Amino acid sequence: MKNKYLILVFFLPILFYAFKPVKSNILDDGCPLSFSSAKSLQVGEEFRFVVSYSFIDLGEIIIKVTGKNIKNGKYFYNAVALIDSYSGIPFVDLHQVYETSMTEDYFSDFFRGIIQHKEYKTFTEYDFKYDDSKVFVKKGKVKPYELWTDTTGHIDKKYQDGLSILYYARMNSGQNKSVNLPCMVNEDKVFTKINFYNKIEPVEIDAVGYEINCVRLDGHTDFVSVFGLTGNFEGWFTNDEVSVPVLAKLNVIIGSVTLELVEWKKEGWMPPKYNDE
Repeated sequence: MKNKYLILVFFLPILFYAFKPVKSNILDDGCPLSFSSAKSLQVGEEFRFVVSYSFIDLGEIIIKVTGKNIKNGKYFYNAVALIDSYSGIPFVDLHQVYETSMTEDYFSDFFRGIIQHKEYKTFTEYDFKYDDSKVFVKKGKVKPYELWTDTTGHIDKKYQDGLSILYYARMNSGQNKSVNLPCMVNEDKVFTKINFYNKIEPVEIDAVGYEINCVRLDGHTDFVSVFGLTGNFEGWFTNDEVSVPVLAKLNVIIGSVTLELVEWKKEGWMPPKYNDE
């Protein structure tokens, strides 16, 4: 069980927290700042990443933007993350799906996580109703359907789920600022701090035959997980209007783990080339 949770952390820094139930108490502080209007998401875009420890490939994650719709005069993006460990990895068998509906400023409107266990699947849903200052939480079994948790929490600000926070980071990368983002974690409300930088840096990955023009971010959560996650992370995003995550590094109990872009499907896009002139 310990290794399963560690691998989940490897795939996406915040997904470790995404499927936990929610208490009714809410953090009193927060700093939901504006996003960069120069950046945009494209429905149908898809990016695949491989997660590795040392020279061992542990599995992969695919993220997709699946839709854009309008509700009550406001736009929302839909996205999905598919997480799978590779066969043959000892003690690890992860197959999980995360879906998010995001507000115009890339906070969570609705979240669903589905986790495949050996004999059944479980789900978690967060339905944020900001106008009513409420979040509705459901947890249970997919098939046959069983509802284990059905509760309502009070909220007084916008929150991130485990997938929407990645898109928030994408759309805000390249700025020079720090934010504390309210997130749902372990039946509580916590902050994830992200430091954005505007300094341009070259990044090399195996999938691209040149140095990529990137900007960096780093950050940490305000707690340490029981499995040794330090809370620290750093990542590099392309320095363009797409802001694709190219490389990420996480510190966990077994050492440094890397997430690297290996494939993409986005019309008319290639990683921008770094030029030091």
